[in-house]
Amino acid sequence: MSEREKEPKIRVNHLTKIFGSHSQEALKMLHDGASKDEILEKTGCGVGVSQASFTVDEGEIVVVMGLSGSGKSTLVRCINRLIEPTAGEIFIDDQDITSLSSDELRHVRLSKLGMVFQNFALFPHRTVCQNAEYGLEIRGMAPAARREKAMIALEQVGLSGWEDYYPANLSGGMQQRVGLARALALDPDILLMDEAFSALDPLIRSDMQDELISLQSRMRKTIVFISHDLDEALKLGDRLVLMKDGAIVQIGTAEEILTNPANDYVARFVENVDLTKVLTAESVMVKPKATVLLSAHGPKSALRFMQKQQLSQIFVHDKDQKVIGLVSADAASEGVQRHETELHHIMQTDFVSVAPDTPAADLIPIMANLPYPLPVVGSDGKLKGVVIRGSLLAALAERGRNNNA
Repeated sequence: MSEREKEPKIRVNHLTKIFGSHSQEALKMLHDGASKDEILEKTGCGVGVSQASFTVDEGEIVVVMGLSGSGKSTLVRCINRLIEPTAGEIFIDDQDITSLSSDELRHVRLSKLGMVFQNFALFPHRTVCQNAEYGLEIRGMAPAARREKAMIALEQVGLSGWEDYYPANLSGGMQQRVGLARALALDPDILLMDEAFSALDPLIRSDMQDELISLQSRMRKTIVFISHDLDEALKLGDRLVLMKDGAIVQIGTAEEILTNPANDYVARFVENVDLTKVLTAESVMVKPKATVLLSAHGPKSALRFMQKQQLSQIFVHDKDQKVIGLVSADAASEGVQRHETELHHIMQTDFVSVAPDTPAADLIPIMANLPYPLPVVGSDGKLKGVVIRGSLLAALAERGRNNNA
């Protein structure tokens, strides 16, 4: 099965959670189209999650977000059945979690799922290492082996040297790192993070977000992250799931949601976002008018290309299509006058480039004094496009008009 055809790591189908003693009556009303308020008034039941469906691919971070009471924390706790769903299906690796017995569910929790809570949930009488070991202890691992794994997890979150301290000796950010280490020690496929950084001061919170991004680049876990903070969601999420009154109102990438909000609620939710933090180099780049092959061109033909396309610079690629330099019109003209026949004599190789996912906010200072279009280069070394000041400003202006429409 190809990468594109792989089954999602998590698949949630029509998940519903209703709180109250008349949940089946409330469920029928929900299916008949009754609102959350109507159901509460008639049955006394609260709709926590309403017929939610979404998927999470392996190695993806999906951020579920919404205001207080939107159902996001209930949703994530249904995934590992800390809260029992009223209806619907939850598949992990194509196994329906809702059908498992208590013992089977316990095995899945210990083998595939790690949970990181908002309030750290550390044991005050246990050391940092003993807290990190806890899940392995429940799993039945021998003391020496579980300490070794816990120490590796603590090193991953930057807490080497703190293993024999107690939670009371640690700052809030360090305590949250212990909670993350405890989840990582189990080496789970999936991390469920429920408002994991919400209790932290802003600067520490930003550091923890950076730490998670760094860990994810190395470990490629599948992560469902709950947040009420839009900036946090935009920073962390490969995709966002936006909820209101227990229901999912839109799913998409940050740019999809910002540029094409599904309804007025979504538009209001995202209206004050700084677009430079969301747009990327790939979304604002343009296709280069021309490039030249190093082995096939000299200064004279490169200069002719530039004159024909009205360019003052042209990028040079090798036989594998990898961009290796650029030549300016002035350099090509001087090369012609000196009777040069090869481009590498006049080619500039120390040019600045950016990756496709570079935020637009980072492009602005890079381009401030750049004398050539900014090349966008993929991980394969190939030129995907160029960012010019005009295309960047036009993209920001266009997105701004769409958001204000």
